[in-house]
Formats: sequence, structure tokens, C-alpha cells
Amino acid sequence: MDPFAKLNRYTPQALGALRIVSSLTFIAHGTQKVFGFPAGERGQPELLSLMGVGGLIELIGGALLLIGLCSRPVAFLLSGQMAVAYWMFHAPSSFYPVQNGGDAAILYCFVFLLFVFAGPGAWSVVGARKSGPAA
Repeated sequence: MDPFAKLNRYTPQALGALRIVSSLTFIAHGTQKVFGFPAGERGQPELLSLMGVGGLIELIGGALLLIGLCSRPVAFLLSGQMAVAYWMFHAPSSFYPVQNGGDAAILYCFVFLLFVFAGPGAWSVVGARKSGPAA
């Protein structure tokens, strides 16, 4: 008998918590690029530059994922953005993620990819719509 089998019933809540926490930390990357808060080392990029558009995607996509609206397609977009970010900006400086600073991009990429396949979990707008008010 699997000693952890009883935990399976909490999978939706665990996915929901992971979605919420990862979205909140991801949104901070977007606010840094779009609003300059919190202040970053490189300063605030132009809004229509590659980094500025990336910040908009992080901010808007992170907010949509946070509330659980269009979670799967948004998570797919964000996962792809993080893969591109890693290979364009981190990997060229070093092969090792710890040295090139890309470990967060890799983690975000695969966490968001999990939401593509597993869905948003508990506490999402879509989940609330499906359950509806009690009759």
C-alpha cells in the first residue's frame, strides 16, 4: 500500500497553490520591466523593445494565470517565453544554469508546462465557473 495515496485528493489544491505562488513571483519580473518596480540592475527597458514586450507578457500572462483564466494557453505561451529567454539570454554566457543565471527561467518553463497538461488546479476562475453556485 502506498503511504502517500491519501495525499492524491489534495492534488488540485497543490496545483492551485503552485499556480498562485509561481504567478505572483513571475508577475514581479513583469512589473520590474514595465513599471521599473522593484528597481532592477539594468534599469527599465523601452516598452516596445524585446525586453519590454517580454515584461508585458510576464505581467499580463502572469495575472491571467494567477486568477486561472485561459490557464492552459497562457501557460503554454509563458513556458515558451521562458524557453526563449533561457536560450537567447542565459545559455550563451555559460553552459551551466547556475553560472548563467538561467535556473529560474528553466524552472518557470517547466512549471508552466505542467499547467498546460495538468490544468490550473483549485481556486481558478474557470473552476469556479464550472462548479457554479450551489442549487
